[in-house]
Amino acid sequence: MPPTLASLVHHSALKLTVRAGEDHLDVPVRWAHVSELADPVPYMEGGELLLITALKLDAENPEAMRRYVKRLVGAGVVGLGFAVGVNYEDIPDALVDAAREEGLPLLEVPRRTPFLAISKAVSAAIAADQYRAVTAGFAAQRELTRQALTHGPEGLLSALASQVDGWAALFDASGAVVATAPEWAHRRAARLTADVQRLRERPAPASSVVGGPDNEDRVELHSLGTSRRARSALAVGTAAALGTAERYAVHSAIALLTLTTERSRSLHEAEQRIGTAVLRMLLAGEPDHARAVAGDLYGALLDAPFRMIVAEAASASAARVHAGAQTRVPATKPSAAAPAASEAGGDPLGALAEVVESAAARAGEAVLVVPEGERLVVLATDGGAAVAACTEYAAALETAGPSAAPEPGPGGDEDGLVVGLSAPSGPIAASAAYKQAEQALSVARRRGRVCVEHEQLAAGSVLPLLADDAVRAFADGLLRALREHDATGRGDLVASLRAWLSRHGQWDAAAADLGVHRHTLRYRMRRVEEILGRSLDDPDVRMELWLALKATSPE
Repeated sequence: MPPTLASLVHHSALKLTVRAGEDHLDVPVRWAHVSELADPVPYMEGGELLLITALKLDAENPEAMRRYVKRLVGAGVVGLGFAVGVNYEDIPDALVDAAREEGLPLLEVPRRTPFLAISKAVSAAIAADQYRAVTAGFAAQRELTRQALTHGPEGLLSALASQVDGWAALFDASGAVVATAPEWAHRRAARLTADVQRLRERPAPASSVVGGPDNEDRVELHSLGTSRRARSALAVGTAAALGTAERYAVHSAIALLTLTTERSRSLHEAEQRIGTAVLRMLLAGEPDHARAVAGDLYGALLDAPFRMIVAEAASASAARVHAGAQTRVPATKPSAAAPAASEAGGDPLGALAEVVESAAARAGEAVLVVPEGERLVVLATDGGAAVAACTEYAAALETAGPSAAPEPGPGGDEDGLVVGLSAPSGPIAASAAYKQAEQALSVARRRGRVCVEHEQLAAGSVLPLLADDAVRAFADGLLRALREHDATGRGDLVASLRAWLSRHGQWDAAAADLGVHRHTLRYRMRRVEEILGRSLDDPDVRMELWLALKATSPE
């Protein structure tokens, strides 16, 4: 504990006497400072015991002393020591009255007690307090290390909560609570998810303080990890600001948890390499080999129906649309250009990976996440928490735009996501599931959607797929000559063609729909063939014309 005015008064060698401010002696003393200036305030930092002989003060002037003491209190001076027997045989009443009015402790310093002795006493007490704090900090570090080695993060949190006389909580990358100590703090920690997510938006290492005098406690948040983007966070809740010893304990906990985080990160990268190999074997039609490599790590995932998820950043998908890029099979190993989830920064693929992995971890599910260049491939249990988290995350983006994502990128909409989900599948049909996910991704990209499930395509119609600029351009070109002919007023070939195709070439039925004789309709269809230079007997020609009509006039 730092020295206080009370401890100095009780110091047997100093012989100090309290003349005013008896109720304010428990305040800590940061330093003892001697100044005979009439206005020493510019040189004060707060927390000082000011020592004077009143050499340049009009100490018997009540108004001057009120102004002097008021300025000292305003500057944070915690006490005033007045040496008697030097310039004044006793402390002037004007100074005593002024100190009482402001509640400033006023100490009488006898002539035989030099100011140097008071300064030495304060300095020695501060040094002793710092030594105790450092010693306590080392002891706390040893205990935290022992708990971390024997009981893991949970034991470390328990020891830290005891050291700071409060509570502690560990959060994962998504801001969800992983562990708390004591257990009752879980509800309090769960309310900090938004604060943790804001902390993770800042470059690591980062910290912040939430709460205050009007809240139930004061909480410090600290990011964990050595990379630019933190993978987890530590919260420490206390009733008051941390002291030196408590600060040592918190810093030790941060270091130990960071080591654990980095070790987990290395294991995660190793698991990701195994996952890449498993995915390659599944796509190559080698499910037995994939099972052997998966072992206990991904074995449970291959024993139940799973979903294949393929995701791209919206900017990459846009580039594919403009360039007409073809779909591809994943590379043999992850591209070096693809950031891991922990390094994602504003990358939407990294944010999606964190969402999926965090949901799977909380549910105790296995999930296979493989960064593949500009893509992210996920294998997750059908109906599980990871798939649900993916669709919910995509739905949030669909509803509110990229700003709804936990980690929006700096580029606006171009930093959004495009996601395709396969139908439920198994190891034998993994390659087909990947193609389904790619097809759903392509449809999502062309429709301007965030997420499309392959099952939605099978349950819908092919007509929405025609809503594409390239398809419309083809349709306009195919039907242009017929429309130009109709514009001259020499017939209605487009409407006649539509009626004839809709009636599957039945002359009487199509003619009745148009209100013309069947011979008139036959003449018009011959003109269609002459103008287009194509035979309507060819089923491919009829199909192309029907789709062109639907693409340009879907009604």
